[in-house]
Amino acid sequence: MNPLHGSCLCGGVRYKAALPVFHASHCYCTMCQKQHGAAAGSYANVASAGFVLDDGAGLITEYASSADGRRGFCRVCGSTLYWRSTAAPDRIAVTLGTLEPGYTGPVERELYTDTKPAWLPVK
Repeated sequence: MNPLHGSCLCGGVRYKAALPVFHASHCYCTMCQKQHGAAAGSYANVASAGFVLDDGAGLITEYASSADGRRGFCRVCGSTLYWRSTAAPDRIAVTLGTLEPGYTGPVERELYTDTKPAWLPVK
């Protein structure tokens, strides 16, 4: 199976992530909303052992948004690249919006729907 490929907005960071995708999700927690500047953070959860930075490792900054979570982003353009849990170091969640080509698999989970913005359209 071919890996997922992704990059940041400025192209300085390029990565690949080995399949399979364990699950994809939209997270509506307020931290994801603030990090992404959007209604949700959308992620593909993969094995961290298969996550490889092809270019721009020195451009990534991580922010500890909670005791469990670290968010990686490009310090040049600000693109959010991944979220990883310190409690589950064997997994990393890459952002769906940074994938090239775009993600075509299903999104199986919606997390923190209690803080899902009221301004989102009804399904």
